[in-house]
Amino acid sequence: MARPLLRLVVLCLTSAGLLLAGPYHGLSSRSLETAETPRVRLIATGGTIATRSGGSRLTAQELVESVPGLHRYVRAEWEQFSNVPSTALAVEQWLQLARRLNELLADDTSLAGIVVATGTDTLEELAYFLHLTVRTERPVVLVGSMRTAGAPGYDGPSNLLSAFRTAADEDSAGKGVLVVMNDEINSARDVAKTDAQRLDTFQSRHYGVLGVVDPDRVLFYRQPVKRHTLRSEFDVRSVSELPRVDIVLFYQGATPDLVRAAIDFGAKGLVLAVAGADTTAGSLGTGLTYASRQRVPVVLSTRTGEGRIASPGGDAVFSEYVAGEDLSPLKARILLALALTRTRAQAEIQRMFREY
Repeated sequence: MARPLLRLVVLCLTSAGLLLAGPYHGLSSRSLETAETPRVRLIATGGTIATRSGGSRLTAQELVESVPGLHRYVRAEWEQFSNVPSTALAVEQWLQLARRLNELLADDTSLAGIVVATGTDTLEELAYFLHLTVRTERPVVLVGSMRTAGAPGYDGPSNLLSAFRTAADEDSAGKGVLVVMNDEINSARDVAKTDAQRLDTFQSRHYGVLGVVDPDRVLFYRQPVKRHTLRSEFDVRSVSELPRVDIVLFYQGATPDLVRAAIDFGAKGLVLAVAGADTTAGSLGTGLTYASRQRVPVVLSTRTGEGRIASPGGDAVFSEYVAGEDLSPLKARILLALALTRTRAQAEIQRMFREY
């Protein structure tokens, strides 16, 4: 009797060991040993995702409660930062939001990640700003929707579910600020809104997505290599406002008085959205000379939506412009504004554009 009983005990222990060693699908990318559901906080700022048909707005709590099955993946918390369209979210509020995220992540070390719900029209700009100013390795995920609550095909709940799952996933750590829309994960640095209406509007063009959110798990294919978040040198804790940086678009017949006017009215830096990779800035070129005399840094960025502006030959300090590399004019403006909180030296600003 003792020997069969012993075999039964060994079999039970072996089965238990196999169970513990095997995959556990209840939580994304987490083993049974760490199976406590991760805490993720939603910071709601407004946007289409919080807009009902007719114009009234969903609260942060209502957004969380709209997501079916969310409790299977996270213990969701919520916080109402604002409730306005993204175009009404002022740059001063960007600074406040960055400080709030830094404070929250520093004070609450058990928080797995943060989801920021916002409007899609300026989402790529806010995402890149936070990518440079939030000092953490934990995931910060921006999300929105293209359709309002109550409209056919409202994409808010599905996008929120994917964003929460991404923020809770261990593999999202250290990749900077992420943008999750339409079950795709993009880097805040690369992503752009490419269509005014379509659900797949957020794309990283030829760079491609970082990963995807599939029914079984969150899956990454690549990761950013430029500096961001914890490795960033930008500290906005004591910054009350960003220096004014204007964007001037080259078009056939554009006159350099546009550049002069921006500077004369107080711009501390300029981004020229040039045609192709034309580093002469075309008919705006004499504006480069004027800006140089006024000691106003000018960044050249291509208006094409893709491609790179190469660094000027020789020492950048002797050039009339800073090469914007592959950043869009919108994102070049954000990096230049943050750079100007630290330096006005053109060679240093060029270094930042190479590294970020």
